[in-house]
Amino acid sequence: MTKLILLAILPSLYFFSSFTGGGDLSPESQPPPTTSSYEKLAASSGTISVTVDTAVLNGSGVDQPIPTTSVFRAGTDSFFTAIATDEEFRGLLPSSLPLINDANAALPGRLGRSAGQLIVDSSAFGSHYGLVIRDAKTGFAFFNVEGYEFVYQPVGRFLSIKGGRLLLSEEYAKELGRTDAGRVVGELSLDLSMRVIEVTKVADGEVVSESLPASKMSGSVPGPDVVVGDLNGLAQFGISDGTYVGLAVGTDSCNFGTVDLNWNANPSNDHPVIPQNMYRMSGGANNDERFEQIGQSAVKHGFTALTQNICNLGCNGVGGSRLGSGCSDPYSSSLNAGPNLGSRAWINPFTGNFPRNDSATPNNNHAGHTHTIGGSTSPAHKILTKVSDLTPSLNTGATYYAESQYITPHEYVWCQANPTQCNMYNNVSYRKYAVSGSGSPFSFTPSEATQREKPAIAAWPGSTQMSLIPEQGVDGVGIVAYKVTNPSAGVWRYEYAVYNQNIDRAIRSFSVPIGNGATVTNIGFHAPPQQPGWANDGTVGNAGYSDEPWTPTQNAVSLTWATETLAQNANANAIRWGTMYNFRFESNRPPQSVNATVGFYKTGLPITVAVRGPSAAASVNITVSGRVTTTNRGISHGRVTLTDSQGQVRTVYTNTFGYFKFENVLSNQTYTVSAFKKNYTFTPQQITPSGNLTDMSFFAPGGP
Repeated sequence: MTKLILLAILPSLYFFSSFTGGGDLSPESQPPPTTSSYEKLAASSGTISVTVDTAVLNGSGVDQPIPTTSVFRAGTDSFFTAIATDEEFRGLLPSSLPLINDANAALPGRLGRSAGQLIVDSSAFGSHYGLVIRDAKTGFAFFNVEGYEFVYQPVGRFLSIKGGRLLLSEEYAKELGRTDAGRVVGELSLDLSMRVIEVTKVADGEVVSESLPASKMSGSVPGPDVVVGDLNGLAQFGISDGTYVGLAVGTDSCNFGTVDLNWNANPSNDHPVIPQNMYRMSGGANNDERFEQIGQSAVKHGFTALTQNICNLGCNGVGGSRLGSGCSDPYSSSLNAGPNLGSRAWINPFTGNFPRNDSATPNNNHAGHTHTIGGSTSPAHKILTKVSDLTPSLNTGATYYAESQYITPHEYVWCQANPTQCNMYNNVSYRKYAVSGSGSPFSFTPSEATQREKPAIAAWPGSTQMSLIPEQGVDGVGIVAYKVTNPSAGVWRYEYAVYNQNIDRAIRSFSVPIGNGATVTNIGFHAPPQQPGWANDGTVGNAGYSDEPWTPTQNAVSLTWATETLAQNANANAIRWGTMYNFRFESNRPPQSVNATVGFYKTGLPITVAVRGPSAAASVNITVSGRVTTTNRGISHGRVTLTDSQGQVRTVYTNTFGYFKFENVLSNQTYTVSAFKKNYTFTPQQITPSGNLTDMSFFAPGGP
């Protein structure tokens, strides 16, 4: 008997602190029974369209594409299976769909010889490619499929899988004598009628239909503890708008905790949300000088936990409105691509709080805007990334990293009640990818396993990572990372990355001390693109967050970057949760230990973080001299003062011809020089001399 997936939804955990007055609910005030169901579906009939560019596949050298489309009939009552929860499509299960070649479609070479035994294979959870076209008898893989999206109509149970790109597999490329495995050679689409093969109904946490018994295995960390157990299937979805592409990556959640995690679907606001990010490492001799975030998505709202065992923790079988202890809940990249992704702006990343979806401000309202460009899927809401940041010819030697995390109110509430079982800071994981293609489309290949419970900035070699905690237990955490290199004699390159993991107050300024006499050049700033404003996105005026670069300001003792204050602009380009900004410059001075200052956007005093910054230049004794004049003559016996940065004042007087001179002045320090004489007004001057200064001039017109 085919193994079934169990969803056993236990009664919800109520936190009485959220009810006015607390205490037990009387029978009369008990909420009405909650019911939910899931359907396991199998394909009963349908068609599969396979379009292959024979010019590319055969390597004929023809410039114009030669698309050849073959239409197959889906194997009747095949065991190509999927799950829908409460009439919302949840995803495919590992299974296969036979392609019946009724029309005797003419296909080239080995593909044609396998035409009577081709299948579309839905891969096991965690596989990089969710769909593969292969020979059912030999297992030979012809094409991997990426970039497809699901369209499900619960009335009639029709499932369409559209826009799948056929990528030449490694083994097929080898057989053809090709070296371009992964090249796009065609497209796949499926239109299927599905039938129900199992229904599980749940009322008040009790399963009322047949299901397999739950396992007794579970996680081992006290409390609820959801982490991104795996990232997979990173792909481009839809077309480019000319500047940006939209990406998405699959995420497998795993509950390492001994407590089942709340996973209620919308309209409830007691479920996790899932943001996705993209990073690039590049620059320098080893292509690791800088680490930048180049893309960010809106969030996927979690719904209906499954009971997989992807992290091999041993699932206890609890699913539905809870992610059971030890259990895993996979979201494919196609599901995480949307289009129904909610704005980050609604979410407090520390508490996990956001509006209910049936409130006056729904968390996932897509009325009033479109997700298409000329009829094709747009980059909207996905990991919005510039084409130029991914194009291999423009980023030689660069490496790329996809990142995702879970923000969940249950872990916050549990942490507040059980401080020794606080698991809300380890919800981020990342994976390294290689990029190929040109944006029409890009393709991504994983080059390392998923690095669990680490933000992507952890992949930056040679950097120093410092914790950023504005207020322990009151707001979230982040990281300030830095790296100093010496690319040539007398030049030091300073690179800083400020990462906000889940700090709600956000960050609006970053300041680095500059030693006396140090020069600063090539000042730079980098931030990922912001999602454009759309209707109901939670930003003020639905305008979206600003993309305005931060303004650098340098004075004698520091270099500061800043964006607008909250009072100036409620949509300012602050470092909000799940984002990382970069700050950089070059100096003629080697590094020393200094304290950088991080300023916040919504609330809270600035804090300092230990980093490395340019040291002061060595000081020697020099002279500072000049002349105080009025029209056509020097002013005698005028008073001239030299004040250092500590407020110490030295005074000299001008001679008969207006000349003055300070001896034994330390170089590479900052001073204010001022002139005084009754009935005359002079403008003070600030200097940082590195050697003898002989031509200072103070002039005042008129006089007695």
